[in-house]
Amino acid sequence: MAEQTLIIIKPDAAKRNLVGEILSRFEKKGFTISKIKALNFTVEMAEQFYSAHNSKPFFGELVSFITSRKVVAAVIEGENVIDTTREIIGKTNPKDAAPGTIRGDFGIDITENSIHASDSSESFDKEVNVVF
Repeated sequence: MAEQTLIIIKPDAAKRNLVGEILSRFEKKGFTISKIKALNFTVEMAEQFYSAHNSKPFFGELVSFITSRKVVAAVIEGENVIDTTREIIGKTNPKDAAPGTIRGDFGIDITENSIHASDSSESFDKEVNVVF
């Protein structure tokens, strides 16, 4: 089976109608979208999703932002998809993300950075169970 990763197109990007453009970057790379759905995170889902950050000062802001409006979640499949996806999305802070990356092109700030992607197969397993 191909490697899988989860992406979440965050509220800022969904609000600006960037879903199609963002998804097309993964398809153009040759990856397959095997699952996709639009959803509203509940507070409980968000707290579980971001539980690795629950002791950090920005945890409340993360939960508040991800629950603020509809997002689009997708499971992406392909060879070396986790590492390649991390390259496609760019660094967490859009100020540090290279032009041509999703965060470099569309990110507003460190919270409104357009996209989340699982950083490992362990993160994928945990996160996909929250969303799907």
